[in-house]
Amino acid sequence: MGQLLFKLNQVPDDEAQEVRQLLADHDFATYETHAGFWGLGVSAIWLTHPEQLPEAKALLADYQARRLDQQRALREEREAAGEQPTLWQRAAAAPLRFTALVIAIGVILTLSILPFVALIGQ
Repeated sequence: MGQLLFKLNQVPDDEAQEVRQLLADHDFATYETHAGFWGLGVSAIWLTHPEQLPEAKALLADYQARRLDQQRALREEREAAGEQPTLWQRAAAAPLRFTALVIAIGVILTLSILPFVALIGQ
């Protein structure tokens, strides 16, 4: 039976491809599963040979540490160049979505706090 190695939920395509390539380069026998149409399954990369798990996890931990440093440096470069969008730039790019989110947050907060306010008034 296979051993779960790396979940692919919310993983960017480039990172997933790099992980696949890294595992292939180091001769790990793997297979992938997909979450399916409704998203009820597990989208992941699995090891065929569970005894390789410690070595594969160490390899992935090293890769993810390098990727984290790389992505942080990229973000800092974008911020220094003024290319990293701010909250207000994102709001201006999609004003309808931003307004809907603010209204939804307001409704949820109101519904959450209203019972306590009613108790205070009694």
